[in-house]
Amino acid sequence: MSSVIQLKSLPFSSPRTYVSAAAFIVANILFPQLFHAVPQGGMIWLPIYFFTLIGSYIYGWRVGLLTALASPLLSSLIFGMPAAAALPAITVKSALLAAAAGYAAYRFGRATVAVLLCVVLSYQVAGTLVEWAIMGDFALACSDFRIGVPGMLLQIFGGYAVLRRVGDR
Repeated sequence: MSSVIQLKSLPFSSPRTYVSAAAFIVANILFPQLFHAVPQGGMIWLPIYFFTLIGSYIYGWRVGLLTALASPLLSSLIFGMPAAAALPAITVKSALLAAAAGYAAYRFGRATVAVLLCVVLSYQVAGTLVEWAIMGDFALACSDFRIGVPGMLLQIFGGYAVLRRVGDR
């Protein structure tokens, strides 16, 4: 099962890029608040990445990158989550996700569970290596693989459901 997506790949010169990114940034700031009501909800469900994935897949890496860079910073400033110490790793992982999702959408032109699995694994593995380099603690860098598996599954299957719904329009 797959869904053909109407890809937009918006350029930085288009106002629509910034309007689209703003919508995904707001979603990426508000969506995690649902999960922060649960102890370690953010670490388990990884919600700050969800709309970066969706925005990158539908509108391209530029919208994804704007979403990836602004969402964690603004969320941290407004709600104190993610914690300031976690911002470098989360921002890098978000940017890697934007690149991976934008590339996958461009390359395959459709959303499949297998493609989204590859997108999520690629940004998580690369991001874990970068986080290890930043933090100097391999066990801490691997925390998404230890407790964030539900969040990765949410990105894969929830992302597929959203992208399929968008593709059916």
